[in-house]
Amino acid sequence: MLTPAALAARVGEAMFAADAACRDFLRIELLACEPGRARMRMTVREEMLNGHRICHGGLIFTLADSTFAYACNSHNKVTVAAGCSIEFLKPAHLGDVLTCEGVEQVLQGRHGVYDMRVSNQRGEVIAVFRGKSTSIQGTVIPEGA
Repeated sequence: MLTPAALAARVGEAMFAADAACRDFLRIELLACEPGRARMRMTVREEMLNGHRICHGGLIFTLADSTFAYACNSHNKVTVAAGCSIEFLKPAHLGDVLTCEGVEQVLQGRHGVYDMRVSNQRGEVIAVFRGKSTSIQGTVIPEGA
């Protein structure tokens, strides 16, 4: 039987192996997947800039949403977003390295609430995101794997 930490790490590895959007398209890195927590990183590239020459907010949202997905699936129950919101606090610029840390706030029954914090390489918080999750049938990896 795996410990909760080992299970979360295996879940993160399995999800990331199948996550072409994060891994290949956006080049987001999975730094950690722990019980109720996750951390991901993304470097702002030229093709991520909008008409104001700052990182497109939708891509910052995607970093936060992806981190949310890993945090809420870390218990090996297939979990999806039921709702979320984001507050943009500072712009991200070309070359910035954005790290998102997500933490489970509440998990009751099939529902959870998770907070994400996106910071740049200087430790400045550029966005905060809150997601509500709902677990559905199934597991990410086979039970007992």
